Amino acid sequence: MRALSRILVFLLAALALPTAFGAPTVRAAFEDLNAPRADGANPVPERVAHDPGKPTAVVVVGDNGAVVSDTLAPYEVLATTGAFNVYAVAPSSRPAPLTGGLDLVPDLTFAGLADLLGGAAPDVVVVPAMPDVGQRTSKPVTDWLARQAAGGALLLSVCNGAGVLASAGLLDGRRATAHWLRLDAFAEDYPAVDWVPGTRYVDDGDVISTAGILSGVDGTLRVVERLVGPGAAARAAERTGWPHYSAGRAASIEQARVRPTDAVVGFNTAFGWDRDTIGVLLTDGVGEIELASVFDTYGQSLAVRTVAVAPGPVRSRHGLTFAPRAEPSADLDRLVVPGAGAARRGAAAGHTDPVYVHQEGGFPFDGVLRDLARTTDVATATWTARVLEYPVDHLALDGPAWPWTRTLRPLALALLGVLVAFGLLRLVRARRAVRSTPAAAPPPPRPRTRAAAGPRRPG
Repeated sequence: MRALSRILVFLLAALALPTAFGAPTVRAAFEDLNAPRADGANPVPERVAHDPGKPTAVVVVGDNGAVVSDTLAPYEVLATTGAFNVYAVAPSSRPAPLTGGLDLVPDLTFAGLADLLGGAAPDVVVVPAMPDVGQRTSKPVTDWLARQAAGGALLLSVCNGAGVLASAGLLDGRRATAHWLRLDAFAEDYPAVDWVPGTRYVDDGDVISTAGILSGVDGTLRVVERLVGPGAAARAAERTGWPHYSAGRAASIEQARVRPTDAVVGFNTAFGWDRDTIGVLLTDGVGEIELASVFDTYGQSLAVRTVAVAPGPVRSRHGLTFAPRAEPSADLDRLVVPGAGAARRGAAAGHTDPVYVHQEGGFPFDGVLRDLARTTDVATATWTARVLEYPVDHLALDGPAWPWTRTLRPLALALLGVLVAFGLLRLVRARRAVRSTPAAAPPPPRPRTRAAAGPRRPG
């Protein structure tokens, strides 16, 4: 029994320091990913143009934000067709934080959209994943979604946006899909939904749901197929550089499972207390998917921190307004410049060592994943691609194989904890030994010698 107690003490000691150091870092990493801006800035977007002869598609974001690729990739796919009025809408007009620190200024509030459409529902509503799904703060969005569904809107959920629809009861009795990391949890939370794994999207009539993150591109192309035509969908795939378009059907995908190498995200999240801060320079005319590729790739890796920088608000290629959080002169470890156009213009001239991640062409996520592998490690880039549901067989990811420094940190902390516990146990045992030792008997009195007795008195 004593040996078992000692083992438990050492086990707890080995866990104590890694937990004490890792837990705050995990919390900070996820808080950074979805952190709202703190300065109260509220830029006004430009007045939206509206063509009553076109169908209207909206991407909805909550006041607490949404996942950046879930939001921007469908927006660009729809906008690049030229066949839709496309708007970003939200309950209020304040900037909505997209993951990674990119603040989107909504084109319209719910009330503004109703005024624009004369109270009618839009033709298409895109629902990205939101950080507050199932919470009271999401109620303005879910109530609004229920009204749009009743008004005949075609709903497209992207990734865990399916959870937003499910929490509103809009998927009950339907087939749907979501990100592979959340399917099991959604099956428990929303058992009235028939959750389907292994496909990039599920078309269930007036509701289309997609698998993780970049599967939203496929689901959006399906919307274009249905409302505009297969030719328009093929052209939109070509214009956005999406190489995985499967005309007329949902491509099957291998149902991903957690692998031992996925532990890399744990090391990056818990023990990356020295994460680099990457400034992402916003420039007018940048593509929406180009922006998403930077903020989502670095953000989903949890290996670095991103912050949007620019002198002031910028307009993207298809008219979205974004508000930066810092000046380009801020204290940064690296400056990354999204956009092939920005690379051609040398938009970051005057800055030290800017990185143009889209100058090599290809789908925008390619260049960012290559940069992530080169500057962090290949295991992190591979994990990130799996989270994004983006195949990388065509990419040469070169860089360190594994984040060994961050891997050794918990091991060193665990060893230190065991050594401290060992030293404390030795100290406790030594003190117990002192207290339990009986007091030694006093020595017998020594006989007095004549010399010791002193001189003899005369008689």
